[in-house]
Amino acid sequence: MAKWGRALGEVGEVLSGRLLVVGGTGFIGRHLVRRAEQAGLAVTVLSLHPPAAGVTRAGVEYLQADLRDASRLQQLLAVRSFEYVVNLGGYINHANYQNGGREVLAAHFNGLDNLVSTLKRDTLKKFIQIGSSDEYGNVSAPQHEDCREHPISPYAMAKVASAHLLQMLHLTEGFPATILRLFLVYGSGQDRQRFLPQIISGALAGKVFPVSAGEQLRDFCYIDDIIDGLFKALGSHESDGEVINLASGQPVTIRHVLEQVIEIVGRGEPKFGEIPYRTGENMALWADVSKAKKLLHWQATTPLHKGLVQTIEAYRQTG
Repeated sequence: MAKWGRALGEVGEVLSGRLLVVGGTGFIGRHLVRRAEQAGLAVTVLSLHPPAAGVTRAGVEYLQADLRDASRLQQLLAVRSFEYVVNLGGYINHANYQNGGREVLAAHFNGLDNLVSTLKRDTLKKFIQIGSSDEYGNVSAPQHEDCREHPISPYAMAKVASAHLLQMLHLTEGFPATILRLFLVYGSGQDRQRFLPQIISGALAGKVFPVSAGEQLRDFCYIDDIIDGLFKALGSHESDGEVINLASGQPVTIRHVLEQVIEIVGRGEPKFGEIPYRTGENMALWADVSKAKKLLHWQATTPLHKGLVQTIEAYRQTG
């Protein structure tokens, strides 16, 4: 069996060494990079495009590569080694297979395959793969990690296949991977095209905007809690080879979240029911988080209202 390095022993152990954040210029990545640098880790970011102006950090190394380009990855990573890797690479896209879905599959699954094949394995202590609640598809809530996934898009399928690849590598070669399935993460700095930032922006502008009836049950988790969970996983040996939900575990309707935003902002008018539900949409998507509590000794602590207040204030300041 190949030796892939030893994972850290106890949850919460102080981390030291080098961290590679794939997709570190995105929403979650930027929060992770900032926290990692504050914790004293030497951070390298690998992204598809150069970071936008104003988001770089002086002590961080920034590299660019398409994960599908194995030769480019080899060029960059053959001369570097890391104790920790977090793979936030890829992009959310629910295109069907014939309409761009094949490219989504390649970006996520083939990209992961290239990354794992290129990393130096003798120094690696932990590899975190970021999964998605979309992997569960129409599985009944609360979604638990031991259920059979039911992906209904190439994006979700790629995430499921990536999780299975890493679990196979753990079983056969001792690869120290943990797959974290994130539910709806929100907070400052999220792409303005995502659901909650669109709603907040519309409310701040005092707009009237169409929305669905909002009866869907969803699980919103604040970004600071997610980053705490990521760090718990980086320092956990017990979680090797496991799939773990990171979420609040508290179901809330989309309508309730919208009404909270409007109340906090003090203006804006959602027109409920003017947008139909998505075909095949799971009306109840919220997590069983008992495994995260057991293996990572982690649970979300930020109440939804507090998280929304902090998020909205960040958007007020950035305009």
